[in-house]
Amino acid sequence: MANVHPLQPGLVHGGRVRVLKPSSSSSTGPVVYWMFRDQRASDNWALLHAADLAARSSAPLAVVFNLFHRFLGAHSRQLGFMIRGLRLLSLRFQSLGIPFLLLRGDAVDTIPELLYRCGASYLVTDFSPLRQVRAWKDDICSRVCPGVAVHEVDAHNVVPLWVASQKLEYGARTIRGKIHKLLPEYLVGFPELPILENKGKAWDPPEIDWDELLADVLRRGEDVPEIRWCEPGEEGAMEVLKGSKDGFFTKRLKNYESDRNDPLKPKGLSGLSPYLHFGQISAQRCALDAQALRKSHPKELIVRRELADNFCYYQPHYDSLQGAWEWARKTLMDHAGDKREHIYTKEQLEKAKTADPLWNAAQLEMVHHGKMHGFMRMYWAKKILEWTTGPEEALSVAIYLNDKYEIDGRDPNGYVGCMWSICGIHDQGWKERPVFGKIRYMNYAGCKRKFDVDGYISYINKLVFETKKRKSEAISSPVANHVQKVMKSRP
Repeated sequence: MANVHPLQPGLVHGGRVRVLKPSSSSSTGPVVYWMFRDQRASDNWALLHAADLAARSSAPLAVVFNLFHRFLGAHSRQLGFMIRGLRLLSLRFQSLGIPFLLLRGDAVDTIPELLYRCGASYLVTDFSPLRQVRAWKDDICSRVCPGVAVHEVDAHNVVPLWVASQKLEYGARTIRGKIHKLLPEYLVGFPELPILENKGKAWDPPEIDWDELLADVLRRGEDVPEIRWCEPGEEGAMEVLKGSKDGFFTKRLKNYESDRNDPLKPKGLSGLSPYLHFGQISAQRCALDAQALRKSHPKELIVRRELADNFCYYQPHYDSLQGAWEWARKTLMDHAGDKREHIYTKEQLEKAKTADPLWNAAQLEMVHHGKMHGFMRMYWAKKILEWTTGPEEALSVAIYLNDKYEIDGRDPNGYVGCMWSICGIHDQGWKERPVFGKIRYMNYAGCKRKFDVDGYISYINKLVFETKKRKSEAISSPVANHVQKVMKSRP
């Protein structure tokens, strides 16, 4: 990562902002916010910082989003949800008088070119711990003109990652106190967006053909189709959080503690993970509203999310066996040659062709619904360890399936979930047993003690049947097919 330099006081807490590259001049050119992980106009510290910089120097501000070609293997399910959200977001920025630009290609080429063309003075980016994104930022810092300063803002975590801890934390118990101590300083309300004049024509953004863009990405990733149970965008996110009809805080929170570990009660969970993953809602907004509702800090939910970012930032091998602690690597390799009752290929697992009806149901829930219940994700990943030739293959298959089918895949929480289940990350050693070694064990009998397994399997079979039926009707009916095409073109 580029060298970090001190920051002058401003609208946003200085601890939340890092100067990745200082400017060699006092230019008052335009400010560009490269939006990536935090795709929203409300409650966005990165946007607030960019707007503050623009207001202080009376410079114009623009927001740019760079669309990569299927970033980390994204399909229609993920890309469709994201682009529909961006379409709505572009209208929001239009109402705020802030130009929104959509670029396509490699950001290491498109972003420096844009900055040069408009004579920018600042590039503001939001933060991601993923190594590909960090490498792009390093490359961009080396390519932009000397007069362009590059700032990075952690708009995703409540406590900025680099403030919460400067090292890889062993688990929740080692980071919890650090985060709790800093919450009074960072879990604060959001200021208003500064009033921007945006005088002059630094940009003349071309009109975005959203219909063509959607058709293109839906065609390229059609083997994993879109889901319809969650509406993209900031308004959709707020409706799920605290809407009058079925909001988590307004209607469902009272049953959270009793229902959250029951896969037959998906409404017991918040349903916010797609919105948090794409940054269509701020985790800090959720925490502030929870705090106001319960008169206390929702501390543990904050700790778990931010622990995942800590792992992916400070552990470069966050998605491989190399990223496990030494005790876990040793116990897994000691038992890598143990006899397995079943060995399944990646293709058999992907098609849910195993002898375990509970595991098959979990896999089908992910494939057809785009979201596997959190409790089942643990069982699902641990059985992959049990049914593949070794821990390296197990982890690779789990991450592949999670990233391909989960609407919130390709995310630090997903990587850490797979690493926890298979490699014991953020866990401890347990009683040694075949295949698992000292990694925590889960089995079918244990699930039966916790919830109605047969009821869950029936529930998933019905869900899959209804999903396939709707898809078949859409294909066979010209009218339904036409409606589906029209719906795909709508924001």
